[in-house]
Amino acid sequence: MSRVKRGTIANKKRKKILKYTKGFKWGRKSKEIAAKEALLHAWTHAFQGRKQKKRDFRALWNVKIGIAAKANGTKYSELINKLNKAKIKLNRKMLAELTLSDPKVFAKIVEKAK
Repeated sequence: MSRVKRGTIANKKRKKILKYTKGFKWGRKSKEIAAKEALLHAWTHAFQGRKQKKRDFRALWNVKIGIAAKANGTKYSELINKLNKAKIKLNRKMLAELTLSDPKVFAKIVEKAK
């Protein structure tokens, strides 16, 4: 009977986990149990962070639009309402971009909405 060497799958699994923890501090990059625990938390925070990023950017866009709207003599909420009534389909990201890159175009959009 031939000799069977074991552990290839376990080694692959371990290497895969440690590959993900490259760059982590202390023993979390080299010890399997600590690495698993670190990844559990890291991936949870990464998932939450992807959702949080969308909220943060939308809030930032709203602030930028609000400031530009105030400079053009209207409030943010009134502007959004008027844009909806005028059937101007511009999302907040594009409106925020226009406030910085082309304030004149944004002013024309506000006038069109009124």
